[in-house]
Amino acid sequence: MEQSLDTFLQPIFIHLHTHPEISWEEKETTNYLVKTLKEIGLQPILFEGMTGLYVDIGEGEPKVGFRTDIDALWQEVDGEFKANHSCGHDGHMTVALGIAKLLKEMEKELDGAIRIIFQPAEETGAGAKAVIETEIIEPLQYLFGMHVRPLVELERGTCSASILHGAARLIKGEINGVEAHGARPEQGTNAIEVAAALVTGMKSIWISPTESASIKMTQLEAGGKSANIIPGNATFSLDVRAQKNSVMEELLQALERVLKSVEAMYEVKIDIDIQSQIVAAEVDKEAERILYEAIQANVGKEHAVQRLVTPGGEDFHYYTYAYPNLKATMLGLGCGVTPGLHHPHMTFDTAYLKTGVMIMKDALVRALGEVNKDE
Repeated sequence: MEQSLDTFLQPIFIHLHTHPEISWEEKETTNYLVKTLKEIGLQPILFEGMTGLYVDIGEGEPKVGFRTDIDALWQEVDGEFKANHSCGHDGHMTVALGIAKLLKEMEKELDGAIRIIFQPAEETGAGAKAVIETEIIEPLQYLFGMHVRPLVELERGTCSASILHGAARLIKGEINGVEAHGARPEQGTNAIEVAAALVTGMKSIWISPTESASIKMTQLEAGGKSANIIPGNATFSLDVRAQKNSVMEELLQALERVLKSVEAMYEVKIDIDIQSQIVAAEVDKEAERILYEAIQANVGKEHAVQRLVTPGGEDFHYYTYAYPNLKATMLGLGCGVTPGLHHPHMTFDTAYLKTGVMIMKDALVRALGEVNKDE
């Protein structure tokens, strides 16, 4: 069984790793996933109007699910901008296909159905919302996900039963001031000065030192090629992070006060648009327990960690935000990610993908047993 799984997983990972596609454009990836699932003997169902798909294994309405992300990042790699799987989604898809293979092989033994979801556009923060709109999450009582973890968080072979991702907001803004001659600044409103006041104002936002949070400007564009013109307009980006959803709300309320204050001070209009909204993890203790037991059963108690706290964001947690009664958690797979997630040359030990398959298959079957016990 293990050798056949190795043989199955490695070429899949190589193909997915070498054929990355960015958010909402995962067309060839979707086709490959469909082809592979059909070869296993399953009948995948495509999402309407977007990339991605889902597949059910077993009889009846699915009550337990596993979600994987399928998109790549767009980033500069050795001087060239390209799609790049530097967040591990190629590994996540490989694990999902491995789970599908094992569950298909034991389908007659399953007392119910398990749904595997291949979600597009995780990197945009909008993929989970789009899947929720399809209503395929509604019958589920349990939902599991996974993410490869860097060495700074987990040693190779060590796995966590939950990942406490933080909340994030990526905000685009526009300052509409008045241009003027460089010799007559009193006749205009300098958008750069407005942006500087905004940065200063954000530094006055205080959150309890016991909470993890940050708000900062990450992009600013103003002015043209002529240095003797005071720029009246500017665009900017803000990156807002908090470990808890409640703290994120505090930050956003404080940001609104700062914006109004700067607008009044300079008599300008500042428009903002939230481009991406990631909520913080709300981990279910029952799902976490099931996954923790599956980790211990497959790699031993000495390699099991119950909770992992990380400042990064994941749109997986929007599922529990939309469905508060959904029992969900994510597996943190310690597989030696180096130098780090989103690094253009990120790499990890693919031998641990089999570990992820075995743990998650075990957790899904255990969760199905809990559903049947409750009913």
